[in-house]
Parts: sequence; structure tokens; C-alpha cells
Amino acid sequence: MNKLRQTWIALGSSLWFVPAVLSLSGVGLALLLVEADARVSREALRDWPRLFGGGAEGARGMLSAIAGSTVTVVGVTFSITIVALSLASSQYTPRILRNFMKDRANQFALGVFSGLFAYCLVVLRSIRGADEVRFVPSIAVLFGVVLALFSVGVLIYFLHHIASSIQASSIISAVYADTVEAVDHLFPKELGDEAEEEGTDDARALSDATWLAVAARKTGYVQSVDEEALLGFARERGAVVRMERGVGEFAVEEAALARVAGVEHLSEDDCAALNEAFALSRARTVEQDAAFGIRQIVDIALKALSPGINDTTTAVICVDYLSAVLARLARRRVATPYRYEGGELRVVAKGPTFSVLVAGAFDQIRQNAGGNPAVLVRMLGGVETVASFTKSGARRAVLLEQVELIAAQAERTVESGHDLKRIRERAAAARGALQGSHEGDLAMTRGV
Repeated sequence: MNKLRQTWIALGSSLWFVPAVLSLSGVGLALLLVEADARVSREALRDWPRLFGGGAEGARGMLSAIAGSTVTVVGVTFSITIVALSLASSQYTPRILRNFMKDRANQFALGVFSGLFAYCLVVLRSIRGADEVRFVPSIAVLFGVVLALFSVGVLIYFLHHIASSIQASSIISAVYADTVEAVDHLFPKELGDEAEEEGTDDARALSDATWLAVAARKTGYVQSVDEEALLGFARERGAVVRMERGVGEFAVEEAALARVAGVEHLSEDDCAALNEAFALSRARTVEQDAAFGIRQIVDIALKALSPGINDTTTAVICVDYLSAVLARLARRRVATPYRYEGGELRVVAKGPTFSVLVAGAFDQIRQNAGGNPAVLVRMLGGVETVASFTKSGARRAVLLEQVELIAAQAERTVESGHDLKRIRERAAAARGALQGSHEGDLAMTRGV
């Protein structure tokens, strides 16, 4: 099931799958309409001469013109798509290329044009002139004209969509939507006001256990992990499985992918079964890796802050959307890494924590925003916004640390006294919001 899902994700993010399906659909539709034409009475069609009239030569000329122009449009469409990919890669970050490739509007437009071309070829093949048994599939020819008019509308929409999608705000918003979807999937439970779970005696006792390493059988990024498979393996063998590589991390062939305690040895079948639970690929995907979505937005901000581009507005937009992601995450319970079944510890998982995601969102931007008051002030505002969504003392401690780091960066790099005063005031406001009524909770650190 894990590999099936990975394959489906890969197909959905390719430029060829949807066009291939629509091309085959065009062939099927053409065959269906030609067959329907063969079964419809010619007398019934003669009652509508303006719709179904015309001879074999006229039908051939019409479909040939549509097919020829469609091939030209397909070439132009692919060229525009490649130019957009190249521009986005150089202007923002190469890691957003997959977002363009999996864009359904782009895939649908390419599919409509390639499907119309395939449709016209099949219908053309069925037309017979006067020197043969005369047959003109009038219904199919008329439908080809309708599809051609529809494709004109698709072309106009495609040009509008491409022009909109390469704008910085549209790219960042699309990455944000994918990241929020991943957050909702990975962390479905609200945190509420309860304390986060402490470690258990069983978990601490594992530090003295003997762990047998399971080597990775190939190199790549962990795209997803089938925890149900890990639980089943541990249950059947009465063992405990500890993940050494979590989703989004890089696994090296022959390096430890997981470790197992509670068994004397691991067979080749055992190692193969555990490797099957980890889906590895050449690149990270955001579907089960919210940290990668954050990484994409951070990369766009870093590119905007580079001396060659110096686009403060784009960096500020990135900070705003990162704050929105963290605000959503702040309300969610990050599951403990310990997975139990029947009261027995079975799996020690590895995944992102709130503190890791906050650091991933803000650290590099802060480090590269030295001397930029607009970005530093917006980061302080973002931290204050995130703080308003959580009452966890541990999470507020993480956010307070970010406030201090941002303030320290401003003290070192901002030269203008006026700007520095504004940053200090904003930092003081953020500290007040974080320390207000939760100072007594800051000692709680488990699960952060």
C-alpha cells in the first residue's frame, strides 16, 4: 500500500500522465462517435444540413486544419511551460518545480490539446470518399469542431493561469496550501490545554537494550513510512522497532535505516520486510513531510534576500505564510514517538517536533536578514501571532527563544537608531505576549 501510494503521488506530479489519459480518452471518444455515426440513419441527419452536411473532402479539410493547428498549439504550450519552469527555478528555488509539474491546470491544458489531436486523427482515418464506400461521420466531425472551440477557451485560460502562477505570491500561497494539508494530515488532533505526554519507564529502559541494525537497500530521501507495517512486524516477533530515519531524511545504502530490539538475529526476510515499510525516492515530497513545505517557502525567502535579487517584499510574504503554517501547527498535538499495542511498546518513531519546525522556518531567514528591519520586524510579529494560538509553556519557550535571537540579530546588524528602536519595541511586545500568564509553565519540555 505504501508503494502504491508513492506511485500514485509520482504519477500525479508528472507532466505526462494526465495528457496521456486524455489522449487515450480522445481516441476512445472518436471510436465511439464514429461507431454511433455508422448506426444513425442518414435520413435523420439530412434534416439538419447546416450541422451535419458537407462531403468527405470538406470533413477532411476541417479535421486536417484542426489537427495541424492543435499540434502547433501543443508545441507552444509545452514551450511556455518549460519557460515558466525555468523562470521559477532561477528566480525562486528549484524545489518548487514539482509544484508546477503537478499543477492540474497545466496538465489538463496539455491533455486537452493532445487529446484533440488524437481525436482528429482517428476520425480522419474513418472518412471514405466517392471512390470507396462513402462514409462521412458527421456527428464525429461536428464534435471535433466543438472540441476545437473548447480548446480555444482552454488556451486562453492556460495563458492566464501561467501568467498568474509564476507570481511570487501565487507560488508561496500554493506551497502554503500543500503544507497546511500535510499538517492537517500528520497532526489531526487539537492540543487543547492538557499537558503533553511524558516519557515512560519502558521507553527509558530501551537505552540498555541491544539494537540490531537494518541496513537501507538503496539511497534516497524517505518519502513516507508505513507505521502499520512496522507495528505488525514488531507484534509478530515480540520486538521493538526504532526508526533511524524519519520522513524527509536522507538514507544512505548500507547505513542503518531502522534498529530492532528484543530479537537475537534478523533474517534477510526480516530486513526486506522492514525496508518495504520505508518508501525512498530521489526527492522529498510535501504529502507526508510538512517540513519540506516549510523548506520551500524558506528557500524562496533566502533567494529574495540574496544580494543579487534583494526583494524584501517577497521575503516578508514568505514570513507571513510561515507564520500561518506555524500558527496552525501550534494548535496541533505532536504525537509522542512511542507507539504501543496492547500495552506493549512496539515502535519508536521519528518525526518532526514543534521546536524543529519553528527553527526550520525562522533560523535561516533570520541569519540572512541582518540589517533588514522590515523582515526582522515582520518575524517578531509572526512569532507573536503564533504565540496567540498556543498555551503550551514549552512551545512558548521555543518562541521566546526566537524572539531573543531575532532581537540579538537586530542589535548586531541594524545601524539606524530609529529602526533599532522600532525593533526593540516590537520585541518587547512579543516578550510580553509570550511571558504574560505562562511563566510558570516554561519548565514543561516533553514533546516540544
